[in-house]
Amino acid sequence: MLKKIFGSGARVKLFQQFLSNPKEEFFIRELTRILDEQINSLRRELENLEKIGLLKSVDRNRKKYYRVNPHFSLLSELTSIIRKTDETNDEFLKKISKLGDIDILILSGTFVDKTGETDLFLVGNLKKPDLEKFLDENFSGKNLKYGLMTREDFLYRLTLKDKFVKKIFSDKENLVLKNKLKKDTESLVSD
Repeated sequence: MLKKIFGSGARVKLFQQFLSNPKEEFFIRELTRILDEQINSLRRELENLEKIGLLKSVDRNRKKYYRVNPHFSLLSELTSIIRKTDETNDEFLKKISKLGDIDILILSGTFVDKTGETDLFLVGNLKKPDLEKFLDENFSGKNLKYGLMTREDFLYRLTLKDKFVKKIFSDKENLVLKNKLKKDTESLVSD
């Protein structure tokens, strides 16, 4: 899908590499090894991405290093697109869905490379011990913070305009992997 949107497989790989590692620098030969792409196609795409302002470069030790320009105007939108199309999110959703019926699943905090009150927010019919076991097996040592609510509790909190729920939905960096209650949560996103 991204290849059709962005026009080139090499460009998509560059977007994924840089936007998944926004604070790291890479030089072209390093990128050819990491991305398994031809040097000429990467050089052309890197020049294009630098021209539009997404990347910055610096020459050091006879190598040209590229990194993300943190002031690029569309950085958060592009990062969001890359994160939403990450195949590991689909795998995570499939695995966690085996625990029960999930109405809402939002990744935040650690999952989107920032600190926050919570890393994972779930609404549905899940048992807390099963969720804790799943998180421990799949993310041992990460000490993830999560919020778990039944559908009824969540809908009740919506009527109260709960600050925690509103904050989870209004943060544009959070990834909504599943939302069966879109009609009920539209006001949280649009406010």
